[in-house]
Amino acid sequence: MEPAASSPSAAPPAQPSYIPPFGMRTIVGCLGMLLAVHVAGFNEHITEIGLADIRGAMHIGHDEGTWFTSIYESFNIAAMAFTPWFYMTFSIYRFSIFMTAVLAMLSLPLPFMPDMISLCFLRAAQGLSAGCLPPVLMTVMLKYLPPPIKVFGIGGYAMSATFGPNLGGPLEAMWFEHVGWRWLYWEVIPLSIIAIAMMAYGLPRDPVHLERFRKFNWRGFFIGVPSIICVVTVLYQGDRLDWFRSPVISHLTFWGGALFLGFLFHEWHHHSPFFRLQYWKNRNITMALLTLVAVLIICGLMLEVPMTYLEAVRGYRPIQAAPVALTVALPQLIMLPLTAALCNSARVDCRYVLAFGMSCLALSAFLGTWLTPDWVRDNFYVMQGLQIFGQPMVVIPVLMLATMSLGPADGPFISGMVNMLKGMANAFATAIFEILLRRREQYHSTMLLDRAGNNATSLSGMGDPIHAAISNTSPDSDHVARNTLQIFHTYLHEQSITLALVDIYFVVMCICIFYVALTAVLPKRVYPPGKGPAPAIPAAAREPDPEPDPEPTPSSIPATAH
Repeated sequence: MEPAASSPSAAPPAQPSYIPPFGMRTIVGCLGMLLAVHVAGFNEHITEIGLADIRGAMHIGHDEGTWFTSIYESFNIAAMAFTPWFYMTFSIYRFSIFMTAVLAMLSLPLPFMPDMISLCFLRAAQGLSAGCLPPVLMTVMLKYLPPPIKVFGIGGYAMSATFGPNLGGPLEAMWFEHVGWRWLYWEVIPLSIIAIAMMAYGLPRDPVHLERFRKFNWRGFFIGVPSIICVVTVLYQGDRLDWFRSPVISHLTFWGGALFLGFLFHEWHHHSPFFRLQYWKNRNITMALLTLVAVLIICGLMLEVPMTYLEAVRGYRPIQAAPVALTVALPQLIMLPLTAALCNSARVDCRYVLAFGMSCLALSAFLGTWLTPDWVRDNFYVMQGLQIFGQPMVVIPVLMLATMSLGPADGPFISGMVNMLKGMANAFATAIFEILLRRREQYHSTMLLDRAGNNATSLSGMGDPIHAAISNTSPDSDHVARNTLQIFHTYLHEQSITLALVDIYFVVMCICIFYVALTAVLPKRVYPPGKGPAPAIPAAAREPDPEPDPEPTPSSIPATAH
């Protein structure tokens, strides 16, 4: 006797689907999520690049202005590590819209804050909301896009590391020069409204799972958040406070480092961690995470060097230096999809693409070692042209190595780790740049003054061209002598900064060459989804938790619509 379910009148109900069918609505939702992440990135980079203008408009001192940046970044990075647990609990749809709305609303009162305490409080809250968005984007791209175009989703996520940072300077120049300094804060509002509308229309309305709070990792949360805040604050404030000669830096380093080590130990042994450290046993993931940190440090340094040179040596305003950044930013809209299409082919090994991209960055840094005080904006265009190819050809293969080795359920456990390291890389880039610039500038300044003093007698017969040029400007010989000495020290300062920036380019070149060699040794090949052998899932990802806390499966939730 046949079961009743086989009759047409008693057809079995459709299986509930947690992931909706792919279509135009899903594309709109994913693009809205991508726009929200770029809005958060623009808010970060515009206010950081335009800090001098903000300080002047709001009457903020230099030291207070450094806290304006470091507080935002510390809460931003801390949020990235713990976001996956919260969007799995409150749902991607609600969590993303709420955090984007908070980011936009907090920008309204920021220009009117009466003191630094209230300003830093709002910046901390804004950094927290902005840091919650990039991990959601990674999950959305990997979860809602079908396998044939999943690599293009990775390319979309890579835009936050290549397109967004390079566009921050030109946007800052446009808002400040043509609209007003308050729009350095308010520029997120119209874009956030558009992003919220797109996400509300396109993202699936997945259910809320508040019961997950019964198994919330409270100890890891209260250990991890302050430890990350302490570590990031040390990286941003260390050079200004002269590192361990400062009691503040010493205490933050000791207690923050101890808490961070305790946090890592706790996450390793906890049954429901915020991210799985066992993934580091996988060779591809280890290579990908190490390379991601290095690439973001390299990109940060290579963006900072020309801007610092043009502003400190040539006296450019941000609007005058903007074409240098736009040269890299705008072509990414074409290069990222092209690189994703290249890596999406089973015949192309993404490791070779990674090595070629890193070689382009190394060549760009090598050309930068020829920097002299006579360079102008046009001299950087060849170097920037190499970065047009190098940056996407490095970032996309790195993300493929990190994500294509995992299964679908591993996304929340790797997303927080990748984004936290991404934020940490920006902090490391800032610290490394400040250390190298200050120390190498002091070294070259001392060496140049020493050479000038030792050779003053032998050079005296050649005359003093500076004195000869300005001797007719004043009848007072003492005044001319003072001006001569001031001009000499100006030339000396420009030369020492230039030589320090050349040293930074040399360091970047060495890092690129090291990672080209490491690419040939460490990773195994990964294939685009559905175009090669099944990925080998790490043992840590295959083993179930003693108290499982996974994302809901299709059979455990009701059917939901868009």
